[in-house]
Amino acid sequence: MKLRQTSSEDEPAVNLTPLIDVVFILLIFFMVSTTFQRESEIKIELPEASSEPVEEKEDVLEIVIDIEGHYFIGEQQVVNTELETLKIAIQKFLGEQTEMLVVIRADRSTPYEAVVRAMDATAQLGLLQMSLATNQPESEEQ
Repeated sequence: MKLRQTSSEDEPAVNLTPLIDVVFILLIFFMVSTTFQRESEIKIELPEASSEPVEEKEDVLEIVIDIEGHYFIGEQQVVNTELETLKIAIQKFLGEQTEMLVVIRADRSTPYEAVVRAMDATAQLGLLQMSLATNQPESEEQ
């Protein structure tokens, strides 16, 4: 009987094709399952309104007010809720600009006083173009 002799030069080969296939499938899975939405770090629930959505402009002063009445301008929290501090923060954001559209995004449970204070601060600085952000109500299908 003749047996095959093994030599020291024959090393086992590792097939990398299945490994590469698995890596590509994982890559595709993570690319598909990732959401690409603009999400802010501040959690607010906007009130609903039935008006039509308005186009967003590029140079906008966005004042976000959370449920506790804290102000955020340009994703930076304002130190306190005093009117003078809010005005200083808005002036710092504006820089040399004198006119800019103001969008106030307040949580639906935000104290009314916080929204009025933000409107008052922008009006005192001469920013007269102002809007309040809302969500469109979800239509009920029948």
